[in-house]
Amino acid sequence: MPDDMALAERFEAHRPLLRAVAGRMLGSTAEADDAVQEAWMRLSAADGIDNLESWLRTVVSRISLDMLRSRRAKREEPIDWHPPAEVDGPEREAVLVDEVGRAMLVVLDRLGPAERVAFVLHDMFAVPFEEIAPIVDRTTATTKKLASRARQRVRGSEPPPDAPEQKSVVEAFLTASREGDLKALLEVLDPDVVRRADAVALPKGRSTLVRGRDAVAREMLVLGKRAIYAEPALVGGKMGAVVAPNGRLQLVLAITVEGGRVAGYDVIADTARLHNTEITPL
Repeated sequence: MPDDMALAERFEAHRPLLRAVAGRMLGSTAEADDAVQEAWMRLSAADGIDNLESWLRTVVSRISLDMLRSRRAKREEPIDWHPPAEVDGPEREAVLVDEVGRAMLVVLDRLGPAERVAFVLHDMFAVPFEEIAPIVDRTTATTKKLASRARQRVRGSEPPPDAPEQKSVVEAFLTASREGDLKALLEVLDPDVVRRADAVALPKGRSTLVRGRDAVAREMLVLGKRAIYAEPALVGGKMGAVVAPNGRLQLVLAITVEGGRVAGYDVIADTARLHNTEITPL
């Protein structure tokens, strides 16, 4: 019993690191907790461990890799314009989003399982490639290439020179939409703003094209609740935003900013268009 208690204490000391590793790999604190709990079960049945931290990190990484592969093998669900059942819940989701960033979670979710594991372990936790290679069942050289490909996708496009100014406008637009603040929306929208949208992005009967500040602002008061899941990002190399509950991409906004206001935006929700749209975290 004393040995069991000592082992449990040692495990608990590593739990924050393990949750951080699994959370970045899986994009969900709930799934990360499942992976960490599975690691504890395996530890309880193991013996002769020299380096506990390395052993636990390896086990959690392998469990996460299996979960990612299982997720990838499942049939993709269609885009649903009502936020999906929350895996983590708002508070738990907020923790991971604050730590990693919603756009980063979206990009990580687009990586292959082995790429994601290699990138997270090396670039986020400085684990040597020699230790990562056995986890993803690759050679060290191939593992370096996996991480390099992932890194290129994460870096994506270079931001435009005036990205900070454009970002502040996009943030003001998203904030006003979240809060249902009509006055703030009218201030951030250009008088001749144009909103275009894929049909699947809208409730039945709504037009895919809306013109004018008043009309767009009124629409955002009705549909803007999804902005709680939004974050600025580069969309195809230009300023925009991702809408991604639990880090899972639902749609992107390709936003045109002119004269310190939103001059127009496209709502992209079609599965094929989303797949082909480059997203870069800011």
